[in-house]
Amino acid sequence: MGEKNGVIIRVTGPVVEAEGMAGSRMYESVRVGNDGLIGEIIILEGDRATIQVYEETIGLTPGEPVVRTYLPLSVELGPGLIGTMYDGIQRPLEEILKNTGDMIERGSSAPALDRTKKYRFYPLAKSGDMVREGDRIGCVRESVSVNHYILIPPGLSGTVHFIAEQGEYVITDTIVILDTGEEKKELTMIQRWPVRDPRPVRERLDPVEPLLTGQRIIDTLFPLARGGTAAIPGPFGSGKTVVQQQLAKWVNADIIIYIGCGERGNEMADVLEQFPTLKDPRTGHSLSSRMVLIANTSNMPVAAREASVYTGITIAEYYRDMGYHVALMADSTSRWAEAMREISGRLEEMPGEEGYPAYLSSRLADFYERAGRVSLLGSGDHEGSISVIGAVSPPGGDFSEPVTQNTLRIVKVFWALDADLAYQRHFPAINWLMSYSLYSTIAGIWWEEHIGPDFIRMKQEMMEILQRENELEEIIRLVGPETLPESDRLLLLKAEILRESYLMQYAFDEFDTFTGPKKQYRMLKAIFTFFSQAERALESGIPVSRLRGLPVIESFARMGTASPEEEDPLFEGIARDTDAIRDLKEVL
Repeated sequence: MGEKNGVIIRVTGPVVEAEGMAGSRMYESVRVGNDGLIGEIIILEGDRATIQVYEETIGLTPGEPVVRTYLPLSVELGPGLIGTMYDGIQRPLEEILKNTGDMIERGSSAPALDRTKKYRFYPLAKSGDMVREGDRIGCVRESVSVNHYILIPPGLSGTVHFIAEQGEYVITDTIVILDTGEEKKELTMIQRWPVRDPRPVRERLDPVEPLLTGQRIIDTLFPLARGGTAAIPGPFGSGKTVVQQQLAKWVNADIIIYIGCGERGNEMADVLEQFPTLKDPRTGHSLSSRMVLIANTSNMPVAAREASVYTGITIAEYYRDMGYHVALMADSTSRWAEAMREISGRLEEMPGEEGYPAYLSSRLADFYERAGRVSLLGSGDHEGSISVIGAVSPPGGDFSEPVTQNTLRIVKVFWALDADLAYQRHFPAINWLMSYSLYSTIAGIWWEEHIGPDFIRMKQEMMEILQRENELEEIIRLVGPETLPESDRLLLLKAEILRESYLMQYAFDEFDTFTGPKKQYRMLKAIFTFFSQAERALESGIPVSRLRGLPVIESFARMGTASPEEEDPLFEGIARDTDAIRDLKEVL
């Protein structure tokens, strides 16, 4: 660890000032006090350092030592990340639980990766091969769902002098000796990487396909691209956490990183209980077999919230560098911003809007800009992506507050959660009049090429119906519904079917919780075929009141909850009932 380098002279909450720190570097990791609390240098003035401490500082006193580590705040990267739950500074919580009990003692530490577990190593290179940064030199089976590629670390290249044979190894064993021309460097399965530094890539690429979520309102109206960024702002009780958890469960990414950043402990407990029991639709195994959880709840030290976000995105970049598509959920970035505000206040910095630091926007941008689809370093034409979905918790649901506004300047998808929809029990409570996606064109082209040829037309028509319904509701409030012509009454019926049978989705129903793209298209096609027949019936003189009473309306409401075995008979019945509308005039 090093020798004693400094002495505490002042303690202000999570911020500690120390002297005798000459030679230290910005963002260097240090151990603070007699308990060795983990901290990071954030200001240097002469031989004085201001340190942000990631653990509870109660009981620290002036005169206690500060010990340098000569390393930036870093994470360990290697086999063993998947299926592990960490706190904000990458301490494995289950391992610490075994050692200390229910409460994490100050200064507690444990290796982030298990040094005793053996993995079967498969070499992908041989002695004498020329390799460069990013090349795959080996592979281990990290879980039933993930092949973990061992990569040449960034900044290294040379000739393979030695590579381990296929066999069982712990992650600290030397598996490669690399002759760089200047030295022979021993490499293990572990890499360390500073959390604040983005990992390098060859080239950033434009997104080309949607990230499918199984949530109908998102996939159809406000899609997120693979490698894109999205924000979910909403007031208390509007379902942010449930939407985040739904995305974590069903999104078509290879690896899921879920960061509980300053959220309530009971919500994180739900996540920890649910996810290991969930069956992954991609593999049939537990969802935790391709997931990393980072838990930094609201009662944990406030400064660690910032570290948790950077820890999560660095782990995401590591798996992206293997060629995987990663989805990162951060719940919520507002709690991270509140931590920044508290620390900024302790530092006596000039406050910005609503007390947040002036650098709030740049910190948010630094985080979201680490998302993207990229061409990777190394030989071969590999690419990977990180899609970032951040929840925002604006006080009182005020979307004009600084965190929401600064986030919206950066992200390209905005899913606005509406308390009124939530009170009406309409979930997901995404307001279709306020939300938007800048990836709609990319997603529409993909849907038309892979799923159905008239998807874009149906989507545009759906938005027009929903917007027109909102205008009609204003008229109804003024003059009453009796004055509406039949054409407008039909439009209200169309909007009602779209809202209640398509956009509304029950997260806790076994089948409605996830709707694949083919079923989504099938549902839309059935609804819009009915709309066409209903318009012809209206032209023939059949009143909307008669159409509203047709049994096909009830069948629409059962589409989402239909099991795979029930789908074909249900949709065939809907098609028959829709065709029968043309016979209504003869019956009349």
